[in-house]
Amino acid sequence: MNITVEDLNVLSTETLVTPVALKEAVPASENARQVVSNTRLTVRRILAREDHRLFVIVGPCSIHDIDAAMEYAERLKALTPDIDDTLLPIMRVYFEKPRTTVGWKGLINDPYMNDTFNIVDGLHIGRKLLVDLAEMGVPTSTEALDPVTPQYLQDMIAWSAIGARTTESQTHREMASGLSSPIGFKNGTDGGFEVAINALKSVSAPHRFLGINHEGEVSVIHTRGNQHAHIVLRGGTGGANYDSVNVAICEEQLAKAGVDSNIMIDCSHANSNKNHELQPLVIDNVANQIIEGNESIVGLMIESHLSAGNQSIPEDPSQLAYGVSVTDACVDWDTTEQMLRGLREKVRGALKTRASASDDDQKSA
Repeated sequence: MNITVEDLNVLSTETLVTPVALKEAVPASENARQVVSNTRLTVRRILAREDHRLFVIVGPCSIHDIDAAMEYAERLKALTPDIDDTLLPIMRVYFEKPRTTVGWKGLINDPYMNDTFNIVDGLHIGRKLLVDLAEMGVPTSTEALDPVTPQYLQDMIAWSAIGARTTESQTHREMASGLSSPIGFKNGTDGGFEVAINALKSVSAPHRFLGINHEGEVSVIHTRGNQHAHIVLRGGTGGANYDSVNVAICEEQLAKAGVDSNIMIDCSHANSNKNHELQPLVIDNVANQIIEGNESIVGLMIESHLSAGNQSIPEDPSQLAYGVSVTDACVDWDTTEQMLRGLREKVRGALKTRASASDDDQKSA
């Protein structure tokens, strides 16, 4: 009698293209790699207070339409020269979406939005978009969700996020310790800071864990630790946490843990009560904090698309409205431009003062 004890719930397996093969099929030029490298360096300089600007992660909640993503990138690139003396814009290019229950999991998992789950095509489409954007001179950010996909895409990512649902995950902390980009850990879904602060301490340390190498072979990965991680405040079940009181509490807890006081504010999610129209109010509050002397806020995150709101995915994906999010609701482009221009005008002088104070501190040290 032959008793089957494995793969009882596995229908089939499919061998995936290797990371090195995908990179050969969709190569990145020297210019594209330079854009990624320069942006990572600038973010690190902002975190180290060697660059007085704020970095802003701005773009769609998720990418589902390549044409709309390219149009958005063209608009962001055109705006950047007008604000980059104060702000460093980095486009959100999120391919993977965590789900509380079920739902569309993003372009990599289901690029055609019809439950065919053609992951091979998803990886090719996603990588080509990242390369094309870097070639345009538009740096990108994403959420590192699946522990395998970084080997395929992370060479084109300037900044990464670990989401609220996975900040407590040992797997994601270990993975993040080996990522080449600076990375933000969102506070837990309850809105507290402890989980994310523990993650920051963990990610800065070396780790050893199972993963895949560039040839797609299961390997033991040895990391040196990521020294450029920071916390992202996105609110939680208890409400928003972008206000000056919560920021001050976060600063205290970071200092107590011996972690640098680098804080990013997510203007969406629970901080806007999941109402995209409230994101400008969050921006205004943060700008006022900086004007009043805040030293810890180094970045912001905005969910933004060509058009406002969001839409459900219809049975026929060809019926989707162009430039409208299929996940979280976003502000439209005109509002985005107003937010970024307004933020630049409000904080430009205060950030320069912050930089001068930092220079004085270094001279007296």
